[in-house]
Formats: sequence, structure tokens, C-alpha cells
Amino acid sequence: MRLILLTLFILINLEAKSLFSNNNQADNSIYVGALKDLIIATQKTRGLTNSYLNGNTVAMLLVYTSRDNMKKAIGVMESLPLAADPVINKRATSISQSLIKLNNKAFSLKPSVTFSKYTEEIEQALMLAQTVNKRTSKDLNPFGKEASEIMMQTMLPMSEYVGQLRGFGAGLAAKGSANKQELEKIYVLAQKVNNLNSQLDKQMQELQNKYPNKLPSILTTSISSLNNQAKDYSKYALDRFKNNPKSIDADGYFDRGTQLISSIIKIYDATNQALLEDSKGWL
Repeated sequence: MRLILLTLFILINLEAKSLFSNNNQADNSIYVGALKDLIIATQKTRGLTNSYLNGNTVAMLLVYTSRDNMKKAIGVMESLPLAADPVINKRATSISQSLIKLNNKAFSLKPSVTFSKYTEEIEQALMLAQTVNKRTSKDLNPFGKEASEIMMQTMLPMSEYVGQLRGFGAGLAAKGSANKQELEKIYVLAQKVNNLNSQLDKQMQELQNKYPNKLPSILTTSISSLNNQAKDYSKYALDRFKNNPKSIDADGYFDRGTQLISSIIKIYDATNQALLEDSKGWL
């Protein structure tokens, strides 16, 4: 009887956890966590630099803090097992070198040029995230594959479009004006944020329904809160820049965008933690 009960106990728990640990999935989880930190720090550096170059002198000190966070994230990435992958290492090194050069000359460039160049580097980092996902997906557990895909293809791109809306808008607020072309860009960015917001909401509901024991239940509340936050920030940006850009406080607008990105990253980190836990087996 005891043997039967023990067997049933093992079978039940194997449904929630694999027999063997998946070190490759653990390595993926830790690396994409550091890469996420680099992307977020670079987004913040871009936005603060744009705000400073458009007249918000208070932002200068914050730029240097964000640059330090970029360096820390790069250092962590270089110390991890996946850095030994030649393709990943080559692309990560290229991004790192380009960001160092850009940081050194950012204040001497026109605001629009600096913004574009940081955006290009962030796009390269997002492409690196896709590379990491493709090169490691075959080694991931079923939950790990699906969760990682949402993180790389929806969460990080959403954080980037919010980052662009935040940084570009902060520059307009610091300048106190917006022309037709700039307003059109605000509209396009707001639409992209809303589209990815809806996509993420749907994907996470499906993931939770398929793997109810993998993700924390509190995540449902976080996703609902993010959904409302994203809608509110997009509407706020569209309404305020269209009606009276001079009335927008650049720092307040930037901080509001940062809060939205923090909400995205809260869900990203919780999902990544679940991915890390999923990599742990009984042996």
C-alpha cells in the first residue's frame, strides 16, 4: 500500500516538475534577464538624453545613472554561460561597443539623431533576444518555449514602444511644441503600444489557462492593471500633445511612462522566474 501511495505521489508531482533539471533553460532565463536590464537601461538613457537635449537640463545627471546601469547589465551578460555561444557573443559584443561609442558622443548630436541611434541599438538588442530564443528553444521545456516566446516577441517590444513614446514625448514636452509630423509619430507609437497591450493580454490568459500551476495567480491582477495603464498612457499622450504640449511637464510625463514600463517588467520578471522554476527537476 505504501509503495502504491509513493508511486502516486511521484506521478502527481512529475506533472508539475520534470524528473531532471534543465540547465539550458536556466541559463536562458538568467541571460535574457540581464539582456532585459540592458534594454531597459538603454531605453531610459535614450529618453533622458532626448529630454536633456531639448532643454530639460535636470535630466543630465539621470542620464549618467542610466549609462551606469547599461554597463552593469553588459558586465553581467559577459559573465554568463550563454556568452560562450559564438553567435550570441559576437552580437552582444557588437552592441556593447556601439553603445559605448554612442554614449561618448550623444550630447554633441542633434536630439533627433541621438534618439534614432539609440533606437537602432535597442533594435539590435531586441534582435539579440530573438537570437537567444531561437538558439536555445530546442532545449527548453514546453512551458519554457511558450513563455520565452511571449517574453521576447511581445513583452520586450511593448516595453520598447512605450520607451519610444516616453522618450520622444518627453523631448516634445521639454521643447514645448509639436509639429504635424511629430504628432503623427506620437499617434503611431500609441497605436503600437495599444496593439501589443491587447496581444499580451490574450497571450498571457492563454498561457495561464494552459499551465495553471506554472504562473503565480497574482499575475492575473498585474496583467489587468497593465492593460488599463497602457490604455491610459496612450490616451494621455494623444490628448495632451494634440491640445497643448506646453502644458505637459517633461519629468512627470517621463515618470509616468517609466511606471508603465515597470509594470511590463514586473510581468516579464514573474514569467521569467516561472521559467527558471520550471527548469528545476527532482534530480
